[in-house]
Amino acid sequence: MRVLVVEDERPLATALRRTLEAEGFTVVLSADGVDGDWHVREQDFDVVVLDVMLPGLSGYEICRSMRARGDSTPILFLTAKDGEYDEADALDIGGDDFMSKPFSPVVLAARLRALVRRVTHAAEPMLRVGPLRVDPGHRRAWLGEDELHLTARELALLTYLAHRADYVVSKTEILEHVWDQAFEGDLNVVEVYIGRLRRKLGSSPDVDIKTVRGVGYRLSGRGE
Repeated sequence: MRVLVVEDERPLATALRRTLEAEGFTVVLSADGVDGDWHVREQDFDVVVLDVMLPGLSGYEICRSMRARGDSTPILFLTAKDGEYDEADALDIGGDDFMSKPFSPVVLAARLRALVRRVTHAAEPMLRVGPLRVDPGHRRAWLGEDELHLTARELALLTYLAHRADYVVSKTEILEHVWDQAFEGDLNVVEVYIGRLRRKLGSSPDVDIKTVRGVGYRLSGRGE
């Protein structure tokens, strides 16, 4: 799941990024309202976290602009400690949820997953690739009748491959959607996680992650 966090308090933004990535999110950070507004206009996210008070444009202004152009991406607002009116305004202008500072990043991650589940259940309750089933909302996957026990990152990778089933996706695409556009680590991390998924899928002849040399990977399946 891709989340945009628009927060100008650097220590808080860094802590959120660390926690959300550990929970399997792909995180894009923005430190001001103008940059945050550009991101939501130019990129797709599963959920957006907006601080109310931001340099350039406020979180309210970003939200109003999104809703005015028909962007229904779930939005969670971060409000001031005693911001009772902030919380009411956040919901009135089109926000889906809010949390008052200070808060637990772990609880924030759970609230974001809940927001994404609401959208996922309405739009796409289950992904199917042959006998493989992936439920992004409940973060579970099955091969036939057997549930697969996956880490958050493995599930995020499998979900992305299932969304793109029968298409070849490059390492760069995978890193952008499953890790982060700003990822600066070893590209071989993709190979490592593909290997883990293959082992957990086992030797099923009906589901396969193929390596397309020099291009990327393709998840395909047949039958049930």
